[in-house]
Amino acid sequence: MKVKVALEPQPEGGYSIFCPAFPGCVSEGDTRDEALENFRDALDGWLAAKMQLTEAPEFAHRGRRDLVEDAL
Repeated sequence: MKVKVALEPQPEGGYSIFCPAFPGCVSEGDTRDEALENFRDALDGWLAAKMQLTEAPEFAHRGRRDLVEDAL
């Protein structure tokens, strides 16, 4: 699964990043690469919480890290 993320430069420096497909999952970083890596970590946590709170058959057959790598 590939999804698009929004990577926005911030006036004070650095970047914020989010993805509408994963509401509430946001991150930031000093560089584009750091922001993307931080988002991967945030998405890993987002998916873990989603799996804990709901029955998520679409996520159940794959590891969270695989989904994170595929998403970006």
